[in-house]
Amino acid sequence: MNNAEHMSPDGRRLLGRRSFLSNNATALSSIALSSLLGSDGLLAGNKPDVDPQNPFASRKPHFQPKAKNVVVIFCAGAVSQLETWDYKPELIRQDGKPLAGGPPVTFQGPAGNLARPQYEFRQRGQTGKWVSDMIPHLAELTDDIAFIHSLTSETNTHGPAENFLSTGFVQDGFPSMGAWLSYALGSENQDLPAFVSLLDPRGIPQASINNWGPGFLPAEFQGTPFNAQNPIRHLAPPSSVNPKSDLAARDLLRRLNARHLEQNPQDGSLSARIASYELAARMQLSVPEISDLSTEPDHILKLYGADDESNPTKAGFARNCILARRLLEKGVRFVQLFNGAYASGGKLNWDGHSKLKEQYDVHSEILDQPAAALIKDLKQRGLLDDTLVVWCTEFGRMPMFQKGAQGRDHNPDGFTCWLTGAGVKPGVSHGVTDELGRKAIKDVHPLYDFNATILHLLGIDHEQLTYFHNGIERRLTNVEGHVIKEVLA
Repeated sequence: MNNAEHMSPDGRRLLGRRSFLSNNATALSSIALSSLLGSDGLLAGNKPDVDPQNPFASRKPHFQPKAKNVVVIFCAGAVSQLETWDYKPELIRQDGKPLAGGPPVTFQGPAGNLARPQYEFRQRGQTGKWVSDMIPHLAELTDDIAFIHSLTSETNTHGPAENFLSTGFVQDGFPSMGAWLSYALGSENQDLPAFVSLLDPRGIPQASINNWGPGFLPAEFQGTPFNAQNPIRHLAPPSSVNPKSDLAARDLLRRLNARHLEQNPQDGSLSARIASYELAARMQLSVPEISDLSTEPDHILKLYGADDESNPTKAGFARNCILARRLLEKGVRFVQLFNGAYASGGKLNWDGHSKLKEQYDVHSEILDQPAAALIKDLKQRGLLDDTLVVWCTEFGRMPMFQKGAQGRDHNPDGFTCWLTGAGVKPGVSHGVTDELGRKAIKDVHPLYDFNATILHLLGIDHEQLTYFHNGIERRLTNVEGHVIKEVLA
């Protein structure tokens, strides 16, 4: 007991029989509770079981999913909700008036007067949803769509806002949603990537690779960027390489890799690299076949507008939409379909600061028919039963024009995105912005909620999909996010 005299009061209490039994019972109860929670997948850190030698293998979701795969139509440049989906009669009535109590200066400079929508709105379908004439083909589908009109972003700058939408963080270096899903669920097709980004014919988006990058997740979960116009580079060997010699060399390399892996079984990076190389070899056969749109019948090309010789950019985007459908048919888990490229004064994307109507006439023609055809085609083939379609943009636009211009400035405080397809309640309009469409005022949802809902439809609990990095359990939704149950079927 002499040693006990030098112990702390807590330490001396542990030496008592009654305290020891009490603490022991508590510890055993905690172990039992942890075991039960773990078996039900309710403990943080319940990581996907990724086999380093086969990281692309299909994995089980947290619960039964409504959707098996997803296509995200990402309109870069911030589409104005006021010219598309969010009808505001009061904005028409106050056209040309100053915004009472409004900010004198917005993101790019002094604010001008309120400006009515630059396109007429009319009621559509059985729901009577008011949608703009700018997008007549997509407007036909509103009975099947769940609109969320009250989304908010954390930034009004394009690059960081694209980051926030795609990765859940405004900073660089975080995994994209497609990478998270590839990590969580793997692939249904071992000959194709689990995650593909189809780039707009006009170029790459503002945040570039951040939209499809792996961040701190293992590199094999990043997206594979290409499009119908520019297939995956360096896929085929040079013409000077004899096919038989190429096959023999690859077979030898495979055997050498396997032997080295046997000697270094704990080297996860090595096994992941080998798996990536083997996938690339299989893609040499699968990608050229799936990218060959010459097998598509004429009526499909016409449906999408891929035969429009008068508008090469529209035809290029339409071919990307057909390619998206073909990838989904083959079991690609996550397809990211970009409409619009980098900042260019609104010439190459939806960033309508100065001549919004003139520029949107161009961009809407490229988007509308092909995107609507993709949804119709998925539906007629029965693919929409298992596929979630997401339409999104990084933020919205102000109800007033910029001073001395005919365009709208950035607005992260209230904008619209929508869902359709597997697990989505059709014909729903959820959330409300104020009477002028400037700010979300009812059922306000940060983009964390939007991303949590997408994960939920794919059978993923956004709070449980984590990865330990730099001392923190990271996730797509940071420490935020709630599923938007009002848009679920």
